[in-house]
Amino acid sequence: MAFPTITYKYNGIEEAKSLVGSIEQKFHSLGKFIAESSASTCEVEFEKISTHQSGRVHRLEVNLVVNGVLYRAEATENTFEEAIDKVRDELDEDLSRAKDKHTTLRKRAGRALKALLSRE
Repeated sequence: MAFPTITYKYNGIEEAKSLVGSIEQKFHSLGKFIAESSASTCEVEFEKISTHQSGRVHRLEVNLVVNGVLYRAEATENTFEEAIDKVRDELDEDLSRAKDKHTTLRKRAGRALKALLSRE
């Protein structure tokens, strides 16, 4: 399972361009939730909040569309690396929940069909 091609928006932040490899490596494991034939896109936006000089000033926003369903995560942390980890964990949780829900619905439909066929 391959993760979709990622589109980046840097907003003039040069240090963010060096994090592309880190993002692709960490997001690659999310590919297990995305089917091979699914239509999916991923957009990553880096932003540095200019209202303060230190603290949580690095913001990362990710929009992942899988088969028409939008999964969105954002994090504001001390570094972009921390924000990447937080966003990845949030997407992992959302995608896992969606996959479990889909599996449960499929099993429920199978049980209902089996019960319907066994009545006859």
